Amino acid sequence: MTARDAARSWLAVDPDPDTRAELEELLGAADSGDPGASEVIEDAFRGPLVFGTAGLRGRMGAGPNRMNRLVVARAAIGVADWLEEHGHAGGQVLVGHDARHKSEEFARDTAEILAGAGFKVLLTGAPVPTPLVSFGIRRYGCVAGIVVTASHNPAADNGYKVYLGDGSQIIPPTDTQIADHIAAHPVDSLAQLPRSTSYKVMCDQITRDYVTHGADLIPEGAAREITWVHTAMHGVGARTIRELTRAAGFPPAHEVPEQAEPDPNFPTVAFPNPEEPGAIDMALALAGSTRADLVVANDPDADRCAVAAVIDDRWRMLTGDELGLLLADHMIRRGAKGVLASSVVSSGALAALAAARGRDHVTTLTGFKWIGRVPDLAFGYEEAIGYCCDPGTVPDKDGLTAALMVLELASGLRAEGLTLADRLDELTAELGLHATSQLAIRVSDLSLITDAMARLRRNPPTSLLDEPITYRDLAEGTSGLPPTDAVELSGDEVHVVVRPSGTEPKLKCYLEVRLAPERSRVGAEARSAADNRMMTLRGQMQSVLGLG
Repeated sequence: MTARDAARSWLAVDPDPDTRAELEELLGAADSGDPGASEVIEDAFRGPLVFGTAGLRGRMGAGPNRMNRLVVARAAIGVADWLEEHGHAGGQVLVGHDARHKSEEFARDTAEILAGAGFKVLLTGAPVPTPLVSFGIRRYGCVAGIVVTASHNPAADNGYKVYLGDGSQIIPPTDTQIADHIAAHPVDSLAQLPRSTSYKVMCDQITRDYVTHGADLIPEGAAREITWVHTAMHGVGARTIRELTRAAGFPPAHEVPEQAEPDPNFPTVAFPNPEEPGAIDMALALAGSTRADLVVANDPDADRCAVAAVIDDRWRMLTGDELGLLLADHMIRRGAKGVLASSVVSSGALAALAAARGRDHVTTLTGFKWIGRVPDLAFGYEEAIGYCCDPGTVPDKDGLTAALMVLELASGLRAEGLTLADRLDELTAELGLHATSQLAIRVSDLSLITDAMARLRRNPPTSLLDEPITYRDLAEGTSGLPPTDAVELSGDEVHVVVRPSGTEPKLKCYLEVRLAPERSRVGAEARSAADNRMMTLRGQMQSVLGLG
């Protein structure tokens, strides 16, 4: 069957008038000889959108390789089948969604199909941050949870994230098992699936319960005087962060008004990710005019948290690793018990802190599906601005409680006449500087990434920055880590991990330059020295990879 034949078959069963109209227009253009329309159809029907450990994520539109109501319906019945197969028939499932285009429809379809399959379904009924679903799974005794979100992806995308009954994201082999169940339902059979509207709409209950619990994390007597700016990046975090910080006793934020309320078009940013250049410019401008102590930014589904402050006499965003170190130190100081965890692509500073404080540290694979499952976890983070500060309640990254911990930390420092920069310099002087950066090489042909990884494995470098290094192929599953497609290069003052991106056509290279404590006493000078070495390391790795 050709892609156009498949598209015409899709039209016959697609319940969404928007995607039907889009596909009819594409078919008309393709039949008239438009090569661009033909290419779009070929891509949309070249195969199913892959269901993996992040669930589904992709561009919205008609076809099996897009996010749409038919693809979501298949995912929903696949999840239902898996739950029944594993002894959870009739259990309670929580379904939430963000404010992106089609998210509400996708969530409602999911609720109807799960209810039709005999599950007790709780539907949030309004857009909510992703961490609230992880929280709600445990709070309400659910066997699973589903969030319709594409997190910080572009406006044209949407996604479908699945959690199990412990509030954690799915891991292998659950993902492939669910994918097999999805594949067992042909698209033309989906209209016959039983549906039910007998689900419960939660209204504001989940937000109230989350806020009540979160506010209790801040003890009486803690300092709370702080001037701060917040941006929700056009996402769903503003309302919850307002209620959470008010309940915890912090002053209200100066909100970036243009970015405070949900807008699925993300009109003021080229890419709705706080890490992207320019994304927090409006927040930084507001911080300057309000003489703020810091800026807090959440991504659109508020599972990530970024912080900007005055460092070395200028406003800049802290790296994910810098904020991870500050939060880990703060969690230890406030008495958190248990293990510290970070991913293999994150800085070595957390391991150094754990050793200095007599704490256990665990290195995991990339992603909170691994970090959140570390036994006896006290705090976990990954460099991509994801932090888990309340693992007993939300075993996933949570940008809301992370923001709360940042405010507690910054308020306490302010009461002592100190800043986040001062605490960062203290830790740098004690542990040494761990400067991190990332080299991301986008390609149009995925075979280029495969070839680059093969070249690296055949001929890895023996030195970087004039220092001998050791080579480790993480595909072999060494040091207690499950196998993953990545390579690690390590020396005393340098650490590099190279891996293909799991969500984009990119080869990612995570770079770390380390300076010993005796070379890190003056934070600004150490950071300047590390920046120069980092530029050299970037050039060396570009040459090694042969891309970009």
